[in-house]
Amino acid sequence: MLEIGKIDSELLKKIVFDKITYRRPEVKTRPGIGEDCAVVDFGQCDCVMSTDPITAAVNEIGRLAIHITCNDIASNGVRPVGIMLAAMLPPGTTEEDIALMMEQAGKTAAQVQVEIIGGHTEITAAVNKPVIVSTAIGISRDSEKNSHKNMKPGDAILLTKRAGIEGAGVIANDNEEELKEVLTDEELEIAKGFLNEVSVVEEGVAAGSVGTCGMHDVTEGGVLGAIWEMCTVEGKGALVYKDRIPVDSVTEKIAKFYDIDWLRLISSGCMLIVASSEKKDAVVKAVEDAGVAISEIGVIASPEDGIMIEENGIKSPVEPPASDELYKAVK
Repeated sequence: MLEIGKIDSELLKKIVFDKITYRRPEVKTRPGIGEDCAVVDFGQCDCVMSTDPITAAVNEIGRLAIHITCNDIASNGVRPVGIMLAAMLPPGTTEEDIALMMEQAGKTAAQVQVEIIGGHTEITAAVNKPVIVSTAIGISRDSEKNSHKNMKPGDAILLTKRAGIEGAGVIANDNEEELKEVLTDEELEIAKGFLNEVSVVEEGVAAGSVGTCGMHDVTEGGVLGAIWEMCTVEGKGALVYKDRIPVDSVTEKIAKFYDIDWLRLISSGCMLIVASSEKKDAVVKAVEDAGVAISEIGVIASPEDGIMIEENGIKSPVEPPASDELYKAVK
């Protein structure tokens, strides 16, 4: 029996990636650990595509369905232009439920400046709560400009916003009554408001305009999972400093209440950006000029150094991402 959440990386390679054998010459970026998007050569431009489901959240599912794949497109340094939504809804779903979901999706799409261009909606006994799969596309004129292949030892690891904001926001919206045991009314509203910050489109486009050594949207597995994936895809090491990773005090309270590691908590809204020493200051300025907070949390290392996190002067290895910590709180 497999755990709830994304399949672990080794198993994913063995039972999914290794089964994909046919190759088209137009495909420039294929499935891989740490790859947010596929890239296909369309002649005068590249088409950037990503697909993802929303399965854990319920109350804000329409909003998150837009953000989750648009964020992936932004990790290539480009703005998404279109998105398709496939909604599978359980028996008992009402017209009002669907209208609310689509109102959330429509409003969020307008904010991100992406058009909903198609999809599918059905009621099915195959699910016991709403599931939305979204597929977003973008257009790139230079898909190599922000490629992970540019990553090298000594490059800076940057993180936007604060760790765990999506997970804390989902938990606060879905478990509001339960959290009143440990959060004040003001703290609860702050946590619920974290979902207003889960887009990384602006910082992705801003950093991409300068040029990076790779970006990775922080989703399931949290900040540490994203760092592990990002380095593994190019066979690099890393040294990350825990005390430099920003986190909100409300997120820490929620994590403590559910015995959650906030470094392993789903964190859409945070973008990992690797920047060369020559471009680091320019990337930071571009992101800050876009109105987004950004912190330097570590450095890319040689593969023999491993992927490590340092806390109080003690280094320990970063393990591959497993089932997200969110599932400890949201069933």
